[in-house]
Amino acid sequence: MPTTYEIAGQTVTMPCVVRDAAAGTAMFDVDATRAQALIPDEFEIVETSPGRAQLIVAVIDYRDNDLGDYDEVGITFFVKPRRAGDDRAGTFIARLPVNQEFTCEAGRTIWGFPKSVEDIAIDYADSSVTCTLRMDGELVLRLTLPRGGDDEMPPMSMATYTIIDGAPHRTAFTQGGTGAQVLVGGAGVTLVLGDHPIAKELVELGIGAEAQMSTWTEHMQGTFEAPTRL
Repeated sequence: MPTTYEIAGQTVTMPCVVRDAAAGTAMFDVDATRAQALIPDEFEIVETSPGRAQLIVAVIDYRDNDLGDYDEVGITFFVKPRRAGDDRAGTFIARLPVNQEFTCEAGRTIWGFPKSVEDIAIDYADSSVTCTLRMDGELVLRLTLPRGGDDEMPPMSMATYTIIDGAPHRTAFTQGGTGAQVLVGGAGVTLVLGDHPIAKELVELGIGAEAQMSTWTEHMQGTFEAPTRL
């Protein structure tokens, strides 16, 4: 695979490096069959129990990144390639709004991420952070997460899957950081859904009012490798 890509007149070199970002997630229990309907046929949803799966809503404030300074909201599932073992499990991002054009073009071109440029606002308080996502002038979601923690997360190796030019691909990435916490249960997590079709999509998934878990990393670092075809 290429080690460099020309995006909008700029050269992006692999691996793509995230030097500093604030990142939070909330995990929700959803219907696995409905989740599978949002996943390409090349992958299958990983069930956590019969008929159930996990959905992650991620909020990331990229401060220092090879793709720029921007905000991002991810709606993500755990999947594996068809007929593969559980050891091949990774993530599949169904929706990935960002608020800058360059990272949108780079993400779509290099990795096949479903990025789109949308209205994202991230508001910080001492012990919480609230992200508001609007698309087409309508509220999609407003997610409040607990903010805090003093744990250190060593870099973890993970994988995410995409479709590029009709073929399944795998991208290896790492993520770690400082000022981190993992909270079991939904304390401090509030998810408000609007009237946008993506909000209704989440409702149809059976997303619950209470999160199963939340995470926060005040200073996240990571790397994204070039994608490889399966």
